[in-house]
Parts: sequence; C-alpha cells; structure tokens
Amino acid sequence: MDIRGEVVLITGGGSGLGRAIVERFHAEGARIAVLEKSPPKAGALRESHPDIVVVEGDCSRLDPNQRAVDETLARYGRLDVFIGNAGVWDNRTGLLQLEPERIGQAFDEVFSVNVRSLVLGARAAAQALLQSRGSMIFTLSNASFHTGGGGPLYTASKHAAVGLLRQLAYELAPAIRVNGVAPTAMASDLRSPDSLSRQPARDRPVDPASREAEIAAMLPLNFYPVAEDYVGAYLYLASRTAARVCTGSIIACDGGIDIRGIRPASGVAPA
Repeated sequence: MDIRGEVVLITGGGSGLGRAIVERFHAEGARIAVLEKSPPKAGALRESHPDIVVVEGDCSRLDPNQRAVDETLARYGRLDVFIGNAGVWDNRTGLLQLEPERIGQAFDEVFSVNVRSLVLGARAAAQALLQSRGSMIFTLSNASFHTGGGGPLYTASKHAAVGLLRQLAYELAPAIRVNGVAPTAMASDLRSPDSLSRQPARDRPVDPASREAEIAAMLPLNFYPVAEDYVGAYLYLASRTAARVCTGSIIACDGGIDIRGIRPASGVAPA
C-alpha cells in the first residue's frame, strides 16, 4: 500500500495488535508516533525504534492525546492518519456475574478506554487531519455487531464505538475519512480493567492451548488468528488511493463469524 512517508499516530501501540500495526506500518515506510500508557512497553518501543515518537500517557484523558498530537507535529510537521486502537476487555463477565457494587467502576473503566479515548483522540487529531485531508481508523470488534464476544459492558462499548465512527464520518466528510477494523479474537495481551480482574468468577486461569482450540473451532475459517493477520486491513484504509472511496466503512475481519454467529445462547434458567 502507498503509505510511505505518511505520518501515523497509534494509541495502544506498545503491544498486541497495536504493536503489530506499528511494525508493519514502519516496515512500509510510514513515519510513526505512538501513545502508550505502559512505561515498560513505551521504553521497549523507544529501544527497538529510536526513530519513532513515543509518548507515555493514558489515552482516556485529553492531555496525553493532545501531547501526542503536538509531539507528532513537532517531529514530522503533519499528521495523516490517527489510529484509535487502545482497548480493554471485560473477560466476558455476564450481568449476573457482575458484583453490583463494582458495576459503576467497571462501566467507567471499560467505556473510558473503548469509547472516550476515541472521542478524545479524534478531537485532538482533527485539526491536523483537516489540514492534511487525512483519515481516522478505529479498532472495533466482532462484539460491535454480535452478542457473545464479551459481556454487557464490552459489547455495549464496542457498539457505541460504531455509532461514534459513523457520526464522525458524517461530520468530517469530505475532508477526513473515518473507518474501522473489527477483528475477532486473537493471541494478544488485551487486559481487563482492575474492577473486573478482581471478580471471583473470572479468577480462573485460562489454558492457552484450550483457548486456541476454542477460538479455532468457533471460526468458520478454523484457525486462531494472531495480531499480524489483521494489519492489512489498516493498511488498506490508511491508503489515500486504495481506500479513497471509503468513509463510514468497517472491515469485519472475523474469520467468518458474521455468517454463523459467535456462540449459542447461554440458556439461563428462570429463577
């Protein structure tokens, strides 16, 4: 894809899917900036790629987003693509498994990363993208369209992100294209917020081999994806020529889930 020389800012670029995006875009000749909350992950990025801009900060707050944009502009003089990628999962914690006294905290933690960070990142990047006639790409999920990919908090947050994407595509056309990529499960370190990681129902250790087999069996394509499998969709949407006609578009990279669904209903018995 023709992204050589393009300036790309990625949130949550220190690990998992975000790191895979960084590596591929860097290899394709893009100039990279990353907003990463974890100091060790930010440090590892600086060590492996001294030429990229790495800003430490929480993407669910405005100041780090603005600082990331400012440092990107100071280094490169422009911004062409904003990729809102940071996210948290809810461990598929169901409504009846949520401890009532923790629901408010868990809701705030999930929505602050999965929704608010997109609003703040988009707002911080918007003026620079207007000047470059650039684009935004949001990381969504199969849970943006289907039940069973998360619990109620994660699923609601990913549905909300679709609404945000569509509204911004409407508001910012024709100057800024706004699109999304909706991956399915993958081998990554997607974390859950503190309030949910303490839930007794979710303290069980997960056997990686069992999870790999479960996910592969769930997908019609019958394999367990890794982060690198999804990066091509981001490259396509970032391209000014290949995706010139795309705004408000979402590429569902779901291994075929859309033709079959994720899981059967859980079948909770009446009280």
